[in-house]
Amino acid sequence: MSDPVANVEVSNSLSQIERVVDVFVDPSKAFHDILRDTSWWLPWLLGVLVTLGFGAAIQQKIGWDKTYNNILLQSSQAQQDRMSQLPPDQQAHQKAIGAAFVEYIFWGTPVLALLFAAIAGGVLLLTLNFGLGGKATFPQMFALWFYATLPFIIQGILAIIAVFAGLDPDSFNLKNPVGTNIGYFLPQDSPKWLIAFGTSIDVLTIWVLILLTMGCAIVARVKKSTAAIAVWGWWVLITLVKVATAGL
Repeated sequence: MSDPVANVEVSNSLSQIERVVDVFVDPSKAFHDILRDTSWWLPWLLGVLVTLGFGAAIQQKIGWDKTYNNILLQSSQAQQDRMSQLPPDQQAHQKAIGAAFVEYIFWGTPVLALLFAAIAGGVLLLTLNFGLGGKATFPQMFALWFYATLPFIIQGILAIIAVFAGLDPDSFNLKNPVGTNIGYFLPQDSPKWLIAFGTSIDVLTIWVLILLTMGCAIVARVKKSTAAIAVWGWWVLITLVKVATAGL
C-alpha cells in the first residue's frame, strides 16, 4: 500500500526550472521546495550565463582598459592623486595591471559567487540557528541564497542591453551599471558616502531582502519578523560599514 504522505510530497515537488519560475511568481512555494531538495545548480548556472554575456558586452563595446579607467575616475580623490603623481610610464603600467586585475576578477565571478554564497549562507545560518532559535541546515541556506538572489540577474540582463544599445563608455560604471538605485542618478561629484548610501537603496536589493526574509522564515522554521531581524539587520550593518568606509 502506497504512503499517502510520500505521494503528496512527490506530487508537490518542483523541477529546478519550476522552482526558478516560482521565485518570481510564487516564492513561498519555491522556498518550501528547498526543504525537500537543496539543489542550487540552476540559479547559479543562470548567473554564470548572464555574467558571460555581460563580460562579452564589456569586452566588445567598452574594453577593460576603459572599464578600469572609469573605476579610477570614480574612486577617492586621494587614490586619483596618487596615480597622477606617478611618471607617465608608471601610470600606464599601473593602469594595465589594474585593467587585467578587473578582467580576471570579473571572469572569476562564477567561482567567487560560490564562495560568497557559502559565507552569506553560513552567516545567516549562525544568526538564525544560534541567535534566533531557527532549525535550518547549511545546504538549505546555501540553496536559498542562490534562489533568493535571482532578481540580481535582471540587473545583468539590463546592463547587457544598455551596453549593446550604445551606452556611452565614459559613463559606464562596472560597480553600478544600471539605474536600479538612487546612487546611479547622483552627480559623480557628490560626497562618496552619499553615493554609497544611494547605491544601497536599490529596487533589486530590496526585492532580494524580501525574498530572503520569506525564505529564511520557511527554511529555518521561524516567524517572518524573526527572519527579518536577521536579514535586514545584516543589511543595515553592511550598509553602515559601506557608507562609513566611503566617507573615510
